Amino acid sequence: MTPILIQAGNQEYEALVGSQLLEEIGSLVAQKLRRPRCAVVSDENVAPLFAQTVLRSLTSAGFQPALITVPAGERSKSLGRAEEICQQMSEAGLDRSSFLIALGGGMVGDLGGFAAAIYHRGIPCVQVPTTLLAQVDSSIGGKTAVNIAAGKNLIGAWHQPALVISDVDTLATLPPRERKQGFAEIVKHAIIRDAKMFEMLQHFDGQDLAALVRRNVAIKAAIVAADERETKGERALLNFGHTIGHAIERAGDLLDLMHGEAVSLGIVAACEISVRKAGLAEMERDRILSTLVDFDLPTRLPADFPREKILEAIRFDKKFERQEVRFVVTPAIGSARVATDVTINDIRIAIAEL
Repeated sequence: MTPILIQAGNQEYEALVGSQLLEEIGSLVAQKLRRPRCAVVSDENVAPLFAQTVLRSLTSAGFQPALITVPAGERSKSLGRAEEICQQMSEAGLDRSSFLIALGGGMVGDLGGFAAAIYHRGIPCVQVPTTLLAQVDSSIGGKTAVNIAAGKNLIGAWHQPALVISDVDTLATLPPRERKQGFAEIVKHAIIRDAKMFEMLQHFDGQDLAALVRRNVAIKAAIVAADERETKGERALLNFGHTIGHAIERAGDLLDLMHGEAVSLGIVAACEISVRKAGLAEMERDRILSTLVDFDLPTRLPADFPREKILEAIRFDKKFERQEVRFVVTPAIGSARVATDVTINDIRIAIAEL
């Protein structure tokens, strides 16, 4: 198992991707952190599956772990829940010399990472993603956040993990719908950066999933290294499909569609805009849509979805600045850029076509 080195500003950390890593998590963490106490933050779906394995391994390595479990689902990604985690850490005797392990999917990673960022003004966080989407995307790069009524991820902090441990064995426990949504981010990475991986996805049979996860981690690591805090335009490319995807999530009150499903729809809309604004060939657009369908991801909104709310939600997106949208387009599979000429009307038309 070769670690993937991630450089983020003046910080450097490793992502480990492999099998049977949860059983070794204590020794793996001990190589990076010498702090005695830690919190293991998980949710009610993941904790019964993996928490005891993690706790035993940590204890065997000399750590004193405290398990903190939150309800599953996007509603837990809130300021109130972050405060509860901090309160429970305090009650368990954790101080500034402690650390936090986020064990779960993207919601747990965002929430746990945010709690680590604010507790005692910041303690180390180890990301242990257990979903495909979190392993290939959200666990890498240091974005942590919670939602508020005004929008998704509007309150957050940059807090790079001390270590990322992705055990692909955890993916075998995922419900089919949860597993499929992770491929939306994989397809996105292929579109913006890796045409060869896009070709590989046409024939992917599920074998050697660890290699696929590693390839995606490497893509995101390279982009994060070039633009840690999204100030140079490079990291913005990761938002391909997300401007409209996040708006669809908000319009559906974060409940009707999973994140990857909303991103899939956002990718469809972004491709339509790319045909008109970036010269994307219609044949390549059709290949992208076909690939999403192959992974059983949605390419059309339900007939009764409140489409009129999507455009309203766009204005709350963090990428909507000075009344202008920083919209990512693809001129060809394997490349992407931030467009300066995409209008709200272009987005309105793309939403209508969904």
